[in-house]
Amino acid sequence: MREIEVKILNINKNEIEKKLALLGVKKTFEGMLEAYYFDYPNLKLRKSGKTLRLRKEDGKAVLTFKQKVNDKKFKIRNEHEVELSDFGKAKQILELLGLRVFSGINKKRTAYTLGEVHLEIDKYLGKYSFVPEFLEIESEDERLIYKYAGMLGFKPKDCKPWSMVDIINHYKVKKISNKIR
Repeated sequence: MREIEVKILNINKNEIEKKLALLGVKKTFEGMLEAYYFDYPNLKLRKSGKTLRLRKEDGKAVLTFKQKVNDKKFKIRNEHEVELSDFGKAKQILELLGLRVFSGINKKRTAYTLGEVHLEIDKYLGKYSFVPEFLEIESEDERLIYKYAGMLGFKPKDCKPWSMVDIINHYKVKKISNKIR
């Protein structure tokens, strides 16, 4: 499957939820996510634009492999995903294969779906709690991403093709520059 998405920062969750309700968008999930990103000690996967993630959500484990596709306007990944029955065993198997956790994140997610469009409001927790809530819009149709962003009051320039690392680094820089002032 091809994953095409953007992130929109500096959102007002209540306003977005009101607009989504008016559009008839259905809430599909609200809860906590725990995600671990794996790589070899030499970071072979990251260096080649690949990501291996093990996530615990809603009582289930999901293993996802993503491969980056270059694009300036959208974050595009070829994505392969499988649901697993045992999170702990899956983590253990990955580690036995020589993979190590290089990053992990906990977040609160509220997810919505309308047809082929998936919208998620995420709030990072723990050591990344300084990152404000943000919106992710995902679809296999790039035009629908901009369409729904516009319906929620955002412009194409508000749509960032950013990864989790990009978002965290963006707010780290802001945090540091605010301390300097």
